[in-house]
Amino acid sequence: MRTKLPTLLLMAFAVLFLAIANCNAQVAIGITIGAPPPLRVERVPVSPGPDFVWLAGYWYVDGHHWKWHSGYWTRAPYAGARWVGPRYEGGQFFAGFWDGEHGRVEHDHRWDHDRERDHDRYHDHH
Repeated sequence: MRTKLPTLLLMAFAVLFLAIANCNAQVAIGITIGAPPPLRVERVPVSPGPDFVWLAGYWYVDGHHWKWHSGYWTRAPYAGARWVGPRYEGGQFFAGFWDGEHGRVEHDHRWDHDRERDHDRYHDHH
């Protein structure tokens, strides 16, 4: 029995290792801050051009607080992309993103500080 013990321990370790290696465990950490405040009423300014899309204002999570993101005119990241607005559902915030046949493009709030972010972005260079 003594000579079989190391073999049994090695086999048990191998089975345990394979079981752990085959697990697809996911860990998620979230912060609950409660539902966002009511949406604000905004006046939609005149479109700067026919290829611009209005993204309505919305609340988004910034750390432990809600921040208001004012609506603005922008262009889609590629032709045919559609805006899927952010939402708060089941105690969780889901950020807005662009989606379409060329894939998903995440919204980046750093873009919001660049007032000229779309200037010449899609200019046709003939």
